[in-house]
Amino acid sequence: MLKGAAVLAALVASAAPLWAQSDDSAPLSAIDWLSETVEQPETIASAPLTTETGTQDTRATRGTRVPPTDEQPVANSATTPAVTVQTLGGPAPRMVGLIPPQTSGLSADIWTGSDVDTLSALLMAEQVDTLPALQDMVMTLAMAQANPPFDTTGGGQFLLARIDKLLDFGALEPALAMLETAGQDDADLFRRWFDVALLTGTEDRACRALHDAPDIAPTPAARVFCLARSGDWSAAALTLNTGRALGDIDDSTGDLLARFLDPELFEDEPNLTPPARMTPLTFRMFEAIGDPQSTQGLPRAFSQADLRANIGWKGQLEAAERLARSGAISENQLIGLYSARVPAASGGVWERAKAVIALDAALTSQDPNDIADALNTLWEEARDIGVAVPLAQYFAPRLIEANVAPRAYNTLFTLLLLTDQYETAALNPDLAATNPFLAAVATGDPSDALAIRPTYPVIREAFGATADPSLVDMSQNGQTGEAILRVVATIQQGLDGDRLALREGIATLRALGLEDIARRTALQYAILPS
Repeated sequence: MLKGAAVLAALVASAAPLWAQSDDSAPLSAIDWLSETVEQPETIASAPLTTETGTQDTRATRGTRVPPTDEQPVANSATTPAVTVQTLGGPAPRMVGLIPPQTSGLSADIWTGSDVDTLSALLMAEQVDTLPALQDMVMTLAMAQANPPFDTTGGGQFLLARIDKLLDFGALEPALAMLETAGQDDADLFRRWFDVALLTGTEDRACRALHDAPDIAPTPAARVFCLARSGDWSAAALTLNTGRALGDIDDSTGDLLARFLDPELFEDEPNLTPPARMTPLTFRMFEAIGDPQSTQGLPRAFSQADLRANIGWKGQLEAAERLARSGAISENQLIGLYSARVPAASGGVWERAKAVIALDAALTSQDPNDIADALNTLWEEARDIGVAVPLAQYFAPRLIEANVAPRAYNTLFTLLLLTDQYETAALNPDLAATNPFLAAVATGDPSDALAIRPTYPVIREAFGATADPSLVDMSQNGQTGEAILRVVATIQQGLDGDRLALREGIATLRALGLEDIARRTALQYAILPS
């Protein structure tokens, strides 16, 4: 690691008195775990003022400006003109997204009639731990390719909110794609891009980008990290020493950076106390000094770091399940990890891995009894862990064609109702007979179905209820995206116990043309444990 007398001296000297400390309690953004990697100095630009002779005068002020002789002395009208405002030099608003309108089914103008502050607040307030159908809806809105709302700051506030929501879900791959589509020439966007790189193990690329971006000023801590990653240990140590002396690097960060530069120097020292607010930068440095931190209790995005090849299989599986619960990774990725090896232990995640492997083998052998046994086992293992939907979605194409022993028809129907094959399954009379009410929901009309379970009556009422007229009107006035966000929040209120809100929310989804989301929401509410 770090070698040389000059460098060692710089590290020792870094114990200089601390003159100023950063305020770790100050919120950095809607995502408060972002690393402080770049500085954002405020720059105020104004047009040069001129004197009577027409030459620029740096001493002139707006109060001493001499108007041109041909300037009209008074206005023609007292009417306030319509004015649009955007930051000078700011990027022109453009469509940034991953899902085009023809794929999402959403208009390109879903945001244009809404206020950017309102939209940002609504999007960030949506819950992540909710029904998979609602998760899909929120993530689709975050990734939809659509014209942005009018943003008077010109700073892409709503774009940041969309990316932050994906980070909140732990969906780093689409967040990274959004960031790379938008570009990283903005400090706020770069911070997010840098942290995604840290959590996915591509920090060297981020450091090169930081070095090659003259308009992005790195903080001293980020500069030390990147200098070390590039092998320039002397410059890293000098930057650390200077930053601590000037108070630009606080004590705890300085101690961590010093160990990052030369962990061997501190082998006999006790481990550092992890910070109360872990950032991707500190997380990776703790890992580098041989003191890796658990992602348990950290934001979901940190679990992506546990999917790397250098993490044990059990850790990868636990991280994958956590991310699958929020829809942050695909069912293919989850299944790939479950079936990567043969489980050598029992209990917990190992049982789910065994169940996945057993069902795959049974579907391959096409033995009806084996499939029935494997189906029942998989449902028992997965339903209370929050991964039943992605597992069902993965196996659905094979299950819909499989010959399954009748004793597992109920389980088969239940699993298929949690997938995009729900209507096909409901049209199978043998499967529909196991639960006529859910079959009626899946086909869109449970009005005459017998509601025999506690959650069924409110669902039946919802399919005959009146939608929220204010949200329907909103969707017809260029505010469709805002209306959807509000109805998702209403349904969440219903899931938390407000029966009327749940009924009205599902009815409003249908009125907004979101029939598929409405049915999936109702089915998941009826089937999945609360």
